[in-house]
Amino acid sequence: MEQLVPPDHAGGVAPRRTRRVGRALAPYLLSLPSGLWLLLLFLVPLVLMLSLSLKTCSPSTGACVMAWHWGEFSSEMSLYHQEFITSLYFAAAATVVDLIISFPIAYWIAFYGGRRKNFFLLMLLVPFFVSFVIRTIVWEFVLSNNGVILGALKHIHLLPSGFHILGTSYAVMAGLAYNYLPFTALPLYVALERIDRRVLEAAYDLYATKRVGFMKVIMPLAVPGIFAAFLLTFIPMFGDYVNQEILGGTSNTMIGTVIQNQFLVTLDYAGGASLSAILLVVALLGIFLYARLLGSRTIEQYL
Repeated sequence: MEQLVPPDHAGGVAPRRTRRVGRALAPYLLSLPSGLWLLLLFLVPLVLMLSLSLKTCSPSTGACVMAWHWGEFSSEMSLYHQEFITSLYFAAAATVVDLIISFPIAYWIAFYGGRRKNFFLLMLLVPFFVSFVIRTIVWEFVLSNNGVILGALKHIHLLPSGFHILGTSYAVMAGLAYNYLPFTALPLYVALERIDRRVLEAAYDLYATKRVGFMKVIMPLAVPGIFAAFLLTFIPMFGDYVNQEILGGTSNTMIGTVIQNQFLVTLDYAGGASLSAILLVVALLGIFLYARLLGSRTIEQYL
């Protein structure tokens, strides 16, 4: 019986080796477009911003020279510490408001939405398909002295004629809470949707009431989502300037407005870059604390 004997040469080794090399390089080649995107649009601007914060710039010409001036950070903080405190207060208060509003909505959709969960989520997001600036301008009309709400309440004499909200801190916090509501609602929904219903049923089988089941089962399991929602909402709010520019007054300036003015009005690029770097450090500290307390992998579930 004849039997074929493979040739005694390395002709078939090269294709196999090429295939192994191709399989080894495939993940890197697939991640190359996203890696180039992050490199060009995130890492490079970030390095340029950090290097700009160490330069000395001329406001008249805009020319900057590397001087390794580390004192710019402390001087900017001493000048604008009040704006930092105001931004922290506005962002924290508006985030808490969003948590209070979003949690019942996310809870109802996750547990009682049924087959229409996707529809309810879409209805929650539909207003936010409109431009951020346009929504804020519309909010300005809503909160105006003779607008839909205040004008009607003044007409029936429930509010005094001189009552106003625009130009106050309450208008800024209302705009922040409205514009960043999805950043809070969606992570909360994901956290509540991931809760195993059998755990809740087991609590009811052990004679737990609805309130006890909510406090002892649902809330502890939703804590990672609550922290993720707080973090994802607080960080963009902290650097926001559109709501303060449109809805606020001169007495409640946020740090984002200061940075915008330094880059576009006074041409103080080094000062604006220094404040931006400080904002970046605050954001990284929040992410680091979240990773230390709840694990770095849990936040990926809500992004």
